[in-house]
Amino acid sequence: MRPGAALLDLILPSFCAVCGASADTLCEGCRARLTRIEGPRCDRCGAPTAWPVERCRECAGRRIPFATARAAVAYDDAARSLVAAWKDRGLRNVASLAAELVSEVVARPSAYTIAFVPSDADRRLTRGHNPAERLAAALGKCWQLPVIPLLARSPGVRPQRGLPLAERRRNVRGVFQATGAAPRELILVDDVYTSGATVSAAASALRKAGARRVEVVTFARAVR
Repeated sequence: MRPGAALLDLILPSFCAVCGASADTLCEGCRARLTRIEGPRCDRCGAPTAWPVERCRECAGRRIPFATARAAVAYDDAARSLVAAWKDRGLRNVASLAAELVSEVVARPSAYTIAFVPSDADRRLTRGHNPAERLAAALGKCWQLPVIPLLARSPGVRPQRGLPLAERRRNVRGVFQATGAAPRELILVDDVYTSGATVSAAASALRKAGARRVEVVTFARAVR
């Protein structure tokens, strides 16, 4: 234990972000409650399926600009509480925990460069950080890959939360722009895959900038 750590824990005790028990960020019980996406899945969008499929009901019939999407855990109640603490309550060290879980569940993609989805400027100012950027940096350390800020985000776009699926896609269409030439293959990191609209819009911008294969990696994924 580092000098002063015990005293610091008395003054600023650590609590589990999910259940509130005394723990450093996430207790073992809540960590075990996280539903890892390790079984059969859609080869394209990563949705859990009864058996492996190339395209599932969720992504079939759609033009999807990314090659694959993978997530570590299902976006259920436990994961939602953890992400809320990470994004809205300033618990920034969740990024390292999220990267650890991603590296345990998701095979390292074949690309050699990591990009991330930029946050809305107002939200970044309110939160003081961009969770996707922090996750990308932590994964860069785990996978020993460089992280490059390749995307910019247009201001004034409504938050995606609460919007119907079709409106989510319209809401982020054209909202991202590449800030320079993109490598032919890269990994695109975001914190949560809900409908796929945000990462699709970001991947489209990267494809226009020269990327030929974009592999999406997120900490959590909504499961329908």
